[in-house]
Amino acid sequence: MYTYSYPRPAVTVDAVVFRNGRPEPEVLLIRRGRMPFEGMWAVPGGFLDMDETPEQAVLRELNEETGLEGVALHQYHTFGALNRDPRHRTISIAYTGMLYDDKPVKGGDDASEAEWHPINVLPPLAFDHGEVVAAAMEFARERGWF
Repeated sequence: MYTYSYPRPAVTVDAVVFRNGRPEPEVLLIRRGRMPFEGMWAVPGGFLDMDETPEQAVLRELNEETGLEGVALHQYHTFGALNRDPRHRTISIAYTGMLYDDKPVKGGDDASEAEWHPINVLPPLAFDHGEVVAAAMEFARERGWF
């Protein structure tokens, strides 16, 4: 369908979902089931399909990797640093949202696990997801989510 004589970047989406109502807010992370960074924690996300919008892609990826549906997500930043993905040039459109109930989560697709983690005690994160989560936390605080 498309033929180009020079490389193009890949476009991905990331979903940073927070949960409130506990001693401290939590963020939803998945354990990667594939390379790169297999076994490390990351935010849910993935590549856009050719026939979907970024908004459709982030909802699909969130559901495929965690089982969550119906979360209102807000686009808050685009991450495009060089070498953020060891496979190729990747630009990610990041979304965040707040969940106020206890919907169950479970790993699916290329996520071996999905779990809530306190925002002040995060494990080492794959890719540049430490920066992705930090920017989402700032967005959430500015809006009074926590």
